[in-house]
Amino acid sequence: MKDICCIGHITHDRIITPQKTVDLAGGTSFYFARGLSCLPPRVSFQLVTKGGQYINDEVDRLRAIGVDVTAYPSTHTVFFENKYGQNSDNRQQRVLAKADAFTMEEIRPLQAKVFHLGSLLADDFPLEAVRQLSTKGRVSIDVQGYLREVRGEKVYPVAWKDKEQVLECTDYLKLNEHEMEVVASSRDPRTVALELASQGVGEVIITLGSYGSLIYADGRFYEVPAYKPREVVDATGCGDTYSTGYLYMRLQGAAPDEAGRFAAAMCMLKLEHTGPFDATMSDIRRVIRRA
Repeated sequence: MKDICCIGHITHDRIITPQKTVDLAGGTSFYFARGLSCLPPRVSFQLVTKGGQYINDEVDRLRAIGVDVTAYPSTHTVFFENKYGQNSDNRQQRVLAKADAFTMEEIRPLQAKVFHLGSLLADDFPLEAVRQLSTKGRVSIDVQGYLREVRGEKVYPVAWKDKEQVLECTDYLKLNEHEMEVVASSRDPRTVALELASQGVGEVIITLGSYGSLIYADGRFYEVPAYKPREVVDATGCGDTYSTGYLYMRLQGAAPDEAGRFAAAMCMLKLEHTGPFDATMSDIRRVIRRA
């Protein structure tokens, strides 16, 4: 049995910033796997993904660096276009292609202590899948995909279907400052965290961009500062990198605030370049010590 199983589509991402345009692989599952592969192997890991021919080379590269990958075929690969302005906290997004959703036949055999669901769009995971995974291990969810759907090429915010039922099955829930207003109709992170915890969520992690993050766990709040990068090059995958660091540390017994600081340091290092996290444990410790 693995410690963490991350389930999600590897995507084709086109990232447009004021400086340049880059095409590369992406998606929660990709950023999670690549980030974890840079850390000491103290946590065992499996990636379960799905896509068209575009992801084949990336799957091969992940396997070459030691990642355990199960890849299911799909007619298309999810194709995101992310356009950023000068403020990296804001982006415009289009979806140029969609992959097939995960099926129960693909979900049922999986075994892990924690299942991290990297949903990108509202129909990626049926409620039945979340319920079944929760009977076998802890469920970690990034809210983003549950709150958006595609019409044509445009991404539209939507209400979270089956929200109450999914939250009942969720041990770790990560959301950002924009998503919390949709999920709980409040701009106060503490109010949102308490509301979500009352609906059954074990740990609520709210990332607040350059203002850091707020964690609610075991009846306590933990405030985690953001570490300032030398330069913000690319924010794509930053939230996924946070989840990587947080779960990596929590599964080793770290307290929520320690796990949050570790995750924030990973995010800072990821912000300084295009693509997934590629720094080292020494780099992470250096960032934390400097603060």
